Amino acid sequence: MIQPTPHPPIRLFTVAAGISTEDLLVNLSETLASANALSCDLAFDLEGPKREELLGLAQLIELAQLLADRVLTVSGQVTR
Repeated sequence: MIQPTPHPPIRLFTVAAGISTEDLLVNLSETLASANALSCDLAFDLEGPKREELLGLAQLIELAQLLADRVLTVSGQVTR
């Protein structure tokens, strides 16, 4: 039988053990904010369908950030 991925890719990054859930969520929120800023900046340098695609991606990133922020708010953490 042929495996879909004969040699799984090597993971270059890992998350250190022992980090609290709240710290992970804060880092996630900050990472999403950075990704959103980068995608919006790049989108405004483009035109046409590529701009629309990148703005759509920015909206998905923003949605993920809102979800992470909600979890932080519910857990009593301050966001941004």
